[in-house]
Amino acid sequence: MSRRPLIAGNWKMNCLKAEGVALAEGIAAKLRAQAPAADLLVCPPATVVDSVARAVAGSRLAVGGQDCHADKSGAHTGDIAAPMLKDLGASYVIVGHSERRADHGESDAVVRAKATAAHAAGLIAIICIGETEVERDGGRTLEVVGGQFEGSLPNGATPDNTVIAYEPVWAIGTGRTPTTPEVAEVHGAIRALAAKRLGTAGSARLRILYGGSMKPSNAKELLALEDVDGGLIGGASLKVDDFWAIAQSC
Repeated sequence: MSRRPLIAGNWKMNCLKAEGVALAEGIAAKLRAQAPAADLLVCPPATVVDSVARAVAGSRLAVGGQDCHADKSGAHTGDIAAPMLKDLGASYVIVGHSERRADHGESDAVVRAKATAAHAAGLIAIICIGETEVERDGGRTLEVVGGQFEGSLPNGATPDNTVIAYEPVWAIGTGRTPTTPEVAEVHGAIRALAAKRLGTAGSARLRILYGGSMKPSNAKELLALEDVDGGLIGGASLKVDDFWAIAQSC
């Protein structure tokens, strides 16, 4: 496979500065001793992006943000602009996570605008898509995921500035995961949609991550699937050994 896997840790609303720095330094130390066959990324809360980026500077551990605003500046109290994340040392940003879509009512159009802003700032956008349990049970998984992909992917998306993360909403933080054939079906469908937008060669280079309770015990099986190019890791990314075990599964 020509696509190099990406193992990305989404720390969500966890870790004060000292905790975040210790966690990142622990992962960076593992990287210095042994290089897994994957790129590694941590996405801490905005409050500690700077501290974490400084702590791991010069290592092979990338740092990203968990969200950004569509505008590069302006009257948006409490928001973080993509250039601000870039300025702190981030190279990636997550956009469209299901928790943002649900808690903040973010539409595909909003997610697309945020991804566009990320690209303009020189960040790689990790665009999240995925169905709820009701949508899965209603047989609408491919319809929902396909619609989110089409609506959230900017026109300027390329395999170099964009990563797709498929996250079945009902599996995030629940310990439940789809079966491997179910994951393979959705990732294959996303790859086919990408071919229409990016061309066959572009689709072949696009990294599609799986997110939704990936952990050391199931990572190897999921990562062995042809169209799974890494993982967007939640809870397991908050423990050095668990995150490292997932990386080694590549």
